[in-house]
Amino acid sequence: MPRAIQHDRLFPLPKMSFFQSFLASVSRFAPTVPFIASLAMADAPQRPNFIFFLVDDLGWADLGMNGSTYHETPHIDALAASGMRFTSGYAAASICSPTRASIMTGRHPVRVNITDWLPGMGHDRAYNPRFLHVDDANEMALEEVTIAEVLKESGYATFFAGKWHLGSEGFLPTDQGFDINIGGHDRGSPPGGYYAPWTNPYLKAKTENEYLTERLTAESIDFLKTQDGDEPFLLYLSYYNVHTPIQPYQKRVGHYEAKAAKMFAGGTPTIAERRGTSRGRQDNPDYASMVAAVDDSVGEILNSLFDLGLDENTVVIFFSDNGGLTTLGGRLAPTSNLPLRSSKGWLYEGGIREPMIVRAPGVTVPGSVADTPVVSMDFFPTMLDLAGLPRRGDLHADGESLLPILRGEQTSQTDPIVWHYPHYHGSTWTPGAAIRDGDWKLIEFYEFDEVELYNLREDIGEQNNLAATHPGKTAELRTKLRNWQSVMNAQMPQPNPAYDPATPFLPPDKK
Repeated sequence: MPRAIQHDRLFPLPKMSFFQSFLASVSRFAPTVPFIASLAMADAPQRPNFIFFLVDDLGWADLGMNGSTYHETPHIDALAASGMRFTSGYAAASICSPTRASIMTGRHPVRVNITDWLPGMGHDRAYNPRFLHVDDANEMALEEVTIAEVLKESGYATFFAGKWHLGSEGFLPTDQGFDINIGGHDRGSPPGGYYAPWTNPYLKAKTENEYLTERLTAESIDFLKTQDGDEPFLLYLSYYNVHTPIQPYQKRVGHYEAKAAKMFAGGTPTIAERRGTSRGRQDNPDYASMVAAVDDSVGEILNSLFDLGLDENTVVIFFSDNGGLTTLGGRLAPTSNLPLRSSKGWLYEGGIREPMIVRAPGVTVPGSVADTPVVSMDFFPTMLDLAGLPRRGDLHADGESLLPILRGEQTSQTDPIVWHYPHYHGSTWTPGAAIRDGDWKLIEFYEFDEVELYNLREDIGEQNNLAATHPGKTAELRTKLRNWQSVMNAQMPQPNPAYDPATPFLPPDKK
């Protein structure tokens, strides 16, 4: 069913920086912006700059713009008010490395053979699993052509800072199209934690007890200051926040400790999820402070962009690589994705639906909202379109340009979105796959020989399994899923000959 693009006027913004006040004033005049934007487009240079904010493990519900009342994210909310917010933006996977590869290449994780976090469960295999480990690649192949490489070939300066997690020496950002790499290497969590001294070979501390996100922010702003307008740029800031270890951002944690004491009474509620347990409320001050650190960083960089006069010709994209960590087996996870179900690692909405914003001056209407399902492979062709560069369908084989949506045209999801995760994960996920086609979503759980069907328009929390009452739709989507897996030559989990059904299952709880 076609989904209309809504031009909603968002809530009033707080008076903070001059940049945010400017955004607030623009948002108030949203109906007149298309005409003003068209004039700005006519005067702007042909090739825009790009800033891509990628946050690690940030949940869809972790932001004020998506309803969080405990976390506070005024700068990110202001960014949403200045551009287009996507309510159904999906990661290609429920874990980090596959999604990161999909953004870089415009190709599905199955196609690039990265279907698990690197190096994945080869080192943390579940005890007595029903299925054998599915081996995938240990790095993103150099044969893959990244968006950074295509932009660099077209005259863009390319800068990377933060988490890479797509390979080590020989497969680093500077081997995949980036001129500069600040802190990107093979590890998924910040080596040495968030406070200096770090053990990151590509980032040395400048001050004692320096906070990692502050340093990455400063490096990004320093890069912006070197841009004189002679060549466009891609600034890709890939935060380590809010990945474990959960270490409080000391400048902000006291505020959230006091706020939690006022808002909540009693212990944190929990929700049973098959073999795991989900956190039932956002009430973790340490985690909230880490979200605030990202919000502060976004505000600083956008204000610098404005101060340097670069804002009118810079496209800003904000996204997360997977859902928030909500479900674990033996301990309480740091956040809650409610009203979405479950967690990072799972193919319920809580693991794959992401906070997503695109601000494209002259294209997006401030305060607009898109409900069309989109996926992380779509960024590659969208950036080419926005840059006025030719499409490269031979490269971004699984992505579709979002330009019609960004322009505010009515559109609908053209192809189903498929997730293939044949691995075990520390969130207690077991091998399975999922497909969304229109409002319908089907999830297969191979471990339990079970299938679940949901209508997301009516049941975003995936509480009412319709598989038994809609057998026709269930069969239709299972066939589409299997056909896709066959065409893509997806690796399927194979039975473990040593599996003993009488032996209790013990999931890993390390990632």
